[in-house]
Amino acid sequence: MVATAATASFLPVPSPDAGKGKPKGGGGGGVSVNLGGLKEKQGLCGCLQVKANAQAPPKTMEKVENDLPWLPSSSISHAPRTFINQLPDWSMLLAAITTVFLAAEKQWMMLDWKPRRPDMLIDPFGIGKIVQDGLVFRQNFPIRSYEIGADKTASIETLMNHLQETALNHVKTAGLLGDGFGSTPEMCKKNLIWVVTKMQVVVDKYPTWGDVVQVDTWVSASGKNGMRRDWLVRDAKTGEILTRASSVWVMMNKVTRRLSKIPEEVRAEISSYFVDSAPVVPEDNRKLTKLDDSANFIRTGLSPRWHDLDVNQHVNNVKYVGWILESAPQPLLESHELCAMTLEYRRECGRNSVLDSLSDLSGADVGNLADDGFFECKHLLRLDDGAEIVRGRTEWRPKPLNRNFGHVLSQVPVPAEST
Repeated sequence: MVATAATASFLPVPSPDAGKGKPKGGGGGGVSVNLGGLKEKQGLCGCLQVKANAQAPPKTMEKVENDLPWLPSSSISHAPRTFINQLPDWSMLLAAITTVFLAAEKQWMMLDWKPRRPDMLIDPFGIGKIVQDGLVFRQNFPIRSYEIGADKTASIETLMNHLQETALNHVKTAGLLGDGFGSTPEMCKKNLIWVVTKMQVVVDKYPTWGDVVQVDTWVSASGKNGMRRDWLVRDAKTGEILTRASSVWVMMNKVTRRLSKIPEEVRAEISSYFVDSAPVVPEDNRKLTKLDDSANFIRTGLSPRWHDLDVNQHVNNVKYVGWILESAPQPLLESHELCAMTLEYRRECGRNSVLDSLSDLSGADVGNLADDGFFECKHLLRLDDGAEIVRGRTEWRPKPLNRNFGHVLSQVPVPAEST
């Protein structure tokens, strides 16, 4: 029974009624047909059924019909329309979803999720923030490669620029910045600007390339018509104090170029930001003497360039520091570093001015400055007609040996001259 069923699945079994009532040689499903030398397989048309794959698309049945043109279409049974064979082809959708997930996984793996070091959490590029009950402004600065000098440390002018930048950003962040350069709205209405009259700076340590410094600044009252601004500069990573500075500012009418009292409207704007504290640098009350042509070192013919002017059309006060040091003796610059500075600003300087820089290093042998010791210099910056711009005094300490420029040069081997 089993064998018969198995055989029937491969070989057609003639129908019991096959050939009855049909004359030999006639047409019909049970009549022999000449197929070009091929033997007839009885019951082929009546018993052979082609079953289509239920999962195949409709094109499969059309292909079968095209491949078997000698079979009557009525002899091919089509698969019934069911839920399974009416489902769409999900392969394209699955491939698209897989592609999206693989791309997302790649982007996720490219992200750096490593924990950051504490020094990497500092944002050195922001404009700073108000701290300590809204009275202190704080801003970070990275020391860049173009801000260091031959001794691999930040220059004094770089530090002075940091002080000036935080002062302006303090006014801006507090919402007091008008149309002018550091002027409040009421000051702008009255054509008033701030000008510095005195600056004291003490440098305990110079930062180097790659360091990040944190600058805190705040303001206090100075007499009836002045304002004092203090700065404290720290290493942002260690908290070590690097620089302290204190300055006194007064108001000047930018039209008449004359000093002015603080109007009550302006005082009402700024008085709530004043801090009742002593100067971060004790005031140096020693008189700054005037130098004359008998000074040890004189540099003449200095003149401001266009980019030395600020928006108030006068020379930026930081530029004066560079001009003062133009006349400092070169051996002093190589073997010592500036550790303290006191400047008194007496007159502004315009774009067409021509200046002289005078320095006097008293009680020192310029040719023997490499010896350990502290030195003091007196400075004067004047117009070519003799009018004073800035009087100053600087103090110098020996550089560490690893940053002594002259010491380094003496250790560099010089190639022998070829003969």
